[in-house]
This record gives sequence, C-alpha cells and structure tokens, in this order.
Amino acid sequence: MTSDQKAIFGQPAAATEAFVWIWLPGALEPVVAGRIASQGRIYVFNYGRSYLERDAAIPIYSPELPLQRGAFTPKAPLDMASCLRDGSPDAWGRRVIINRLTGLGGDAARDVEFDELTFMLYSGSDRIGALDFQQSPERYEPRELENATLEDLLEAAERVDRGEPIPPALEKALYHGSSIGGARPKALIQQGSDKYIAKFSASNDTYAVVKAEFIAMRLAKEAANLDVAPVHLKKASGKDVLLVRRFDREHTDKGWTRRSMVSALTILGLSEMEARYASYSELADIIRARFTDPQTTLRELFGRMVFNILTGNTDDHARNHAAFWDGAYLTLTPAYDICPQSRMGREANQAMFISGDDKRSQLEICRLSARHFLLTDQEARELIAAQISGIRHQWNLVCDEAELSKVDRALLWRRQFLNDYIFEGYVDGTPMGL
Repeated sequence: MTSDQKAIFGQPAAATEAFVWIWLPGALEPVVAGRIASQGRIYVFNYGRSYLERDAAIPIYSPELPLQRGAFTPKAPLDMASCLRDGSPDAWGRRVIINRLTGLGGDAARDVEFDELTFMLYSGSDRIGALDFQQSPERYEPRELENATLEDLLEAAERVDRGEPIPPALEKALYHGSSIGGARPKALIQQGSDKYIAKFSASNDTYAVVKAEFIAMRLAKEAANLDVAPVHLKKASGKDVLLVRRFDREHTDKGWTRRSMVSALTILGLSEMEARYASYSELADIIRARFTDPQTTLRELFGRMVFNILTGNTDDHARNHAAFWDGAYLTLTPAYDICPQSRMGREANQAMFISGDDKRSQLEICRLSARHFLLTDQEARELIAAQISGIRHQWNLVCDEAELSKVDRALLWRRQFLNDYIFEGYVDGTPMGL
C-alpha cells in the first residue's frame, strides 16, 4: 500500500476501478479480460477490446456477462455482477484484510468497512476459480503465497479470531488465503502437486467442529458415494486442522492451470440479500437446461441434499454449491463445506428451499421433491435408504479414523447425525435401532 493510497488512520482510499484477469481453459498465465468501475453504489463491467478480439476468449459467465462490447450494469438488487462477486472475499477474508490494513482488532475492527473493490484488490490472488483482480490492465502482479507451516498459519488465524494484530512474519502467509470464502478461520497451503484449503477451529467452538466436518466429508464419500473434495485431518500445535484439496487447480509439468467456477447463488441469479430464497428445485430446473450430463447431476444433487439433512448440515446455502464453467456449459463441482451445525432445538431448517417453499430438514420433504430431480419415488426411497444404511455401518470406522472421543461421538450421534426429527412423517425411515 503506497502512501498516496492511505487515508487517515492508515486506511486505504476507496478504490474506483479494478481490472479483471482470467485464466483461460488450460492456460498457465492470465490475460486481462475487462474493467470494473464504481458508479455511485454500483459496479459496472466492460470487456476489454483486446480480450474480445482473442480467438480463445470465453465469457466470464454468459447469463450475466456475455462476450460483447458495452457496459454491463448489474440488475437490481445486485450492485455487481454475481460472477465477479464470487471472487471477492467473504466474512473471514474481510476480517484478515481489515486487520492487515488498519491494525485494528476486536470491537474496533467491526466498525470498519471497505468498498467491494478494496476487498478485491487487497485479498490474495489464489482465489477460488479462474479470476483475479488487479490495479493494472497491463502488468499482472500476483499477491503470492508466503511459505508457512500449519502451526504458523494456525497462530496467525487465532490472532485474527481474537482480534489481535498478526506478527509481520506471519502476516503475508495468512493474507494469501484472504480471498477464500466462508466465515471460519482458514488459510491456503501447497504440498507437492496439490493445493489445499486449511480450516482451523474457532475460539467459540463448543464441540469438535473440524473433526465433525472431516467425518461428514468422509461419510459423504464412503457411505453415500457422493462426489466430494478429498480431505485429510492433521495436527498443528496439538489442534485439529482440516485440509481440503482444491478442485479448481490442476498441476501440470509446466505449472498450474485454473478452472472457472460460479456459485449456485450466481447460477440462480440471486443477490446476497436474496440468498434465503435459493431453492434446490429451481437449481434442478437449471441443471436440466444448462448443465453437462444433467440426469447424473440431478441424482448427485438430490443425494447431497439428502445427505445434508442426514448429517445435520443446515449451512447448505447457495454459495456452498458451485459449478465449473467452460464458457458454454456448467458442470457440478465436487461437494465441499459439508459441516454438521450446532443444534439446540428439536426442529431444523435447511438454508435452501427443498420442495416449494418448504425447507424443513426432513426426509419426507426430500421425497416429495424427487420429481424435480427426474427420480421416481422408488428411486428416491432407495437412495435415502442406502445413505442411512451407509452412515450406520461406516460411522464408527470413520470416527476411529478421526480419533473422535466417545464424548464427542455421543454428542454428534442422533443430534447432528441421524437426528430423530428428520424421520418424522417418513414411512420408510424409522430411526428405531440406529
């Protein structure tokens, strides 16, 4: 941050423009695609002429930003094209950036808010998908990864979580992961030919959240046969760390390529404020029209919806679903962020509507929505039964793999995993004997 970018109290002046750089399919280096400019409270995008003249150019996401000349003004209530907003940091990343740029923490940091372009320009370059945001249209200068151990990253994350300044030696390492979405502490690391998102515990965790997510992700693969991101459980300073392998990066002999992605929120055409209206059934309708291999994809999405209910993952909002974008078609990404949520009362709701305007966390609601996923009632029942059976038979094996204590197993079983409430009204789903 240069001196002329600083305002009083060390905060950067509000950004008025940012240049969007994109990795085209199979490319090792990015090219500039266009410019975002602030106009009052909205952000207008224009493709660059040089990009439009490229034979290999693809639209960033054609339903929002088709490959053509002219200014793209977001449709209300959006203030920015959602496919661009997908690359901006969420709650955790914003906390890291505020901490770094102001040195403020705790209650003081809660009163600080930057404009969207500032968050884009001051977050790490290794963000999800194939976009990055720069101050220059001519020279790409990545905000690169600084080598750090899991222990160092954990210490830095804990300092941000407590509202404390980060030591300079750790600042850049944690800052690199500030572009990753979500609200929980996390960072980015590279091990050999794989890149990972490292997810840490938070100071207000009341149970083994990191292990619970590991268990849910492993059960999704082993018990439910779903397509999920590979996960590993590690220790750092005696604390659990979940490593989630990134599926938007591919390593080649010559370097790394990046895969374009858009969130389900973008696919559904919703703003952040409209996220509560996201619907599995509406997403299924879009899959039938615009996705590769729609029938297989619909079954996979139905399976993920059922599994979220069976494992108590009520944080299945539309940013926790995504698709690869190749310039013409969408392809569902592996599942991620399947994390059982703390549960106090008997009833629960999913973050997205399941059938009509019903989002109750119950298997019967899933069954009633089966036709949207091109499944017969019998096929839906068989899938549900297979997942229940798989979870029951794999539970102790996966808990052993996670070294989950007996106390935590008792806390999670029949509360987050296979809670009695989810079976109410579902004839074939008696919880007896679980």
